[in-house]
Amino acid sequence: MRIADLSAFTWQVMRGNRGRTLLILLAMGIGVAAVLMVTALGEGARRYVLKQFSGLGSNLVIVLPGRAETAGGIPGFITGKTPRLLTLDDALALARSRAVRRIAPLIVGTGDVHWNARTRESPILGTTADFIAVREMNLAQGLFLPESDPHHGQPVCVVGARVARELFGHTPALGQWLRIGDRRFRVIGVAAPQGESLGFNTDQIVIVPLAAAQALFNSEALFRILVEAKSRGQVAAAKTDILEIVKQRHEGERDITVITQDAVLSTFDRILGALTLAVGGIAAISLSVAGILVMNVMLISVTQRRREIGLLKALGATSGQIRLIFVSEAILLALAGASAGMAAGWASQFLLGHLFPSIPFAAPWWAVIAAPATAIATAIVFSITPARQAARLDPVAALAART
Repeated sequence: MRIADLSAFTWQVMRGNRGRTLLILLAMGIGVAAVLMVTALGEGARRYVLKQFSGLGSNLVIVLPGRAETAGGIPGFITGKTPRLLTLDDALALARSRAVRRIAPLIVGTGDVHWNARTRESPILGTTADFIAVREMNLAQGLFLPESDPHHGQPVCVVGARVARELFGHTPALGQWLRIGDRRFRVIGVAAPQGESLGFNTDQIVIVPLAAAQALFNSEALFRILVEAKSRGQVAAAKTDILEIVKQRHEGERDITVITQDAVLSTFDRILGALTLAVGGIAAISLSVAGILVMNVMLISVTQRRREIGLLKALGATSGQIRLIFVSEAILLALAGASAGMAAGWASQFLLGHLFPSIPFAAPWWAVIAAPATAIATAIVFSITPARQAARLDPVAALAART
């Protein structure tokens, strides 16, 4: 039997049993679409997290007060100890390391920002002039915080793009005076729009000198210290030096946590990659269910088509050709169902992308290949039993049968 004849015969059988064909197509399509959708969700989450961390800057090391490794959670929470505070002098001491290029100590708080009759609540970030380089931020207008003694802050500030838009409207922001708490700050710069990074919207912040933030919040304690290593290869050396310098300053106690950007990225990448693979495997189970449906429907089809099978064998069709007819029918159904499922899966990705534009939904390449391949393989495996049953029919008994 030629391939053209086999394809034409299979297509004719599928058209003659439209209800059965549509049922199998629906089962296969749902299975393939489910695999693409859930893997797109997992891959989108993975890419979103990687993008957020990548936006923090290159060769970044983050220093936190308290040693999280002691209790495996929040520093000091289990033991009841209060972590020793990080100070500006601790941050400045880190510059002694030969592996460190820049440091940016941070104080974070929230305050009401006033300009004329307009008021809004904004995160207030206290830092130094090196923050813009460490964090790889860009300015839309003006200048960043000036180079000066971090112990003495000038009354200047840099506002986020949204703050400038909502407070000043069409009025130029540069040169205006803001009031935060009981202090006034002159706007010298407007940050370029950057959106969220790790849940922190940089478009809504107001950046002031570190000393000014300490006075605003009446606190000497630093929230974090951002450290930029001189190169990616020196990140490990910078981490070692940071731990040793702070240990010497804190009376021999290692009471800080140092996180490297690569370590965080690698951990999230492994976790979310494994999660994507797991949920993709769970969704693929639906393809097994579709395969069982293929087998059941074809077993019924063998019974309904006994006389047809008997006539084919009487005309000279071999058992192998009969098996090939049923397997070809299953493959064609699987291909059509997989195509419909992939179209539905991509349409769902497109819709999710419009609903949540900040998350890059996209099924990984292995899912795009594995989903239709699994559908076809499942159809072949579950069509073998019906095909064998059809091939074993006696032509005389099959022609004499009543259906």
